[in-house]
Amino acid sequence: MSNNFSRRYFFYGSLLAGAIPPRGFGSVPSLAAAGYKSPNEKLNIASIGAGGKASSDIDGCKAENIVALCDVDDKSAANKYKQYPDVPKFKDFRKMLDEKGKDIDACIVTIPDFMHATAAIAAMERGKHVYTQKPLVHTIAEARLMLETAQKYKVATQMGNQGYSNEGTRQAAVIVWSGQLGNVTEVHAWTDRPWWPQGLTSIPAPNDPPATLDWNLWQGPLEKRAYTTGGEGYPNQYGNFYQPFNWRGFFDFGCGAIGDMACHILGAPNLALKLGAPTSVECIMKEGASTFMYPKKSIVRFDFPARGNMPALKLFWHDGLKESPKIDGVPAGELLGDLPSVPRKPGVPATPAPKTGYIGGVFNWDAYQAVLPPEVKRPSPNGSVFIGDKGMMTTGTYGEQTRLIPAVEKMKDYKFPDQLLTRSPGHYQDWIRACKGGDPACSNFNVAVPFVSWMLLGVISLRVDGKLEWDDAKGIFTNNKDANKFLKPPFKVG
Repeated sequence: MSNNFSRRYFFYGSLLAGAIPPRGFGSVPSLAAAGYKSPNEKLNIASIGAGGKASSDIDGCKAENIVALCDVDDKSAANKYKQYPDVPKFKDFRKMLDEKGKDIDACIVTIPDFMHATAAIAAMERGKHVYTQKPLVHTIAEARLMLETAQKYKVATQMGNQGYSNEGTRQAAVIVWSGQLGNVTEVHAWTDRPWWPQGLTSIPAPNDPPATLDWNLWQGPLEKRAYTTGGEGYPNQYGNFYQPFNWRGFFDFGCGAIGDMACHILGAPNLALKLGAPTSVECIMKEGASTFMYPKKSIVRFDFPARGNMPALKLFWHDGLKESPKIDGVPAGELLGDLPSVPRKPGVPATPAPKTGYIGGVFNWDAYQAVLPPEVKRPSPNGSVFIGDKGMMTTGTYGEQTRLIPAVEKMKDYKFPDQLLTRSPGHYQDWIRACKGGDPACSNFNVAVPFVSWMLLGVISLRVDGKLEWDDAKGIFTNNKDANKFLKPPFKVG
């Protein structure tokens, strides 16, 4: 934080009240008590999960010592296991923590959503710092328990929503806090997910799981079910009927498109608008309803009360889109959310065209348009738009490409307000620094749990018809007792 923070803080006044914790994004003291390491000393990191997204999470921490790997599926983990031939391998994370615990400082947890809390809490109870993939947990009760556990054992934490580390997320926040948009009363966020199957109405006949997979361990504490490869049409690009990735669309295992993308796309609105808990949530449109899966397409509305001097807000989440939504009041033809990109040519690394639109860190629309080649791709349908009484602003998938709209008019020679928030050294490095006693990571559980909790209300609204009134202090829906059963995981006794 620069030395002129105090002057700018008082300039923006109450707009910033409560928005910036005493130590940047973090809100807990330095974590030296939980096994301080010198910044020059490497952490010993274990990973619960080694295939799929876990592979890139491990890569993000590869400058440290990777000392143990765990995955229930040897086939999924095969490439990562080859990369670390001398590192101990496990299928059961409990056995890994018991046998190698004394050699482990920190754990990555990148497995299906319904197992996040079980694995991360087991690690934290042993004093291990944790990096847990988004959407952090499967239910609100688990989210609250995750925060309590992190605070009790004084460990460094981070949720895997990279957008919170992006410059654009910080730019969006400062633009809102500067008053440039005026009173923001409406936000829309959208995604083209789900790409994986959702809205199915029948489960194919069972067959034996592959020899490389421990299906019993994969299901963890849930009631056991028969394995199925899925029959005709499977495996698809995401695997067999349930795994390694199709689990995301099932009520029991994942959180659908909200769980996959909202932690990214809604990061900028959550930070900039200081969103706490909503007063109500409702799925106002869905297509492809199912008794065991999330719908193929949906729109969810959240209503937030006034916050300080910020007015009440209505926020709409759209998923299953093939193009950016048409929103009343937003100029037709504007590129919303992600900017177009240049298609990747064989043998040539992809180079996003939007980078060319920035001159000295300032987005210049004329410069952007001047370099767009004829083969430019249309923008992907992922992003958000803030609608205020003085202006509008849009951001990309991970909070990047922040710009005022209409861009041709607003972004010509535009200079962003001075930054009030510290830059991130990178999402993984932010966590690693916290593990070694530095400032809390930008999406540590003090920040991530309140954020995830209100999004999980939207997940429940996909399963329960009608408007749901939420009492955050009591942690219950006040007008629908049936909806409250989804606040906790459906784990079997024992």
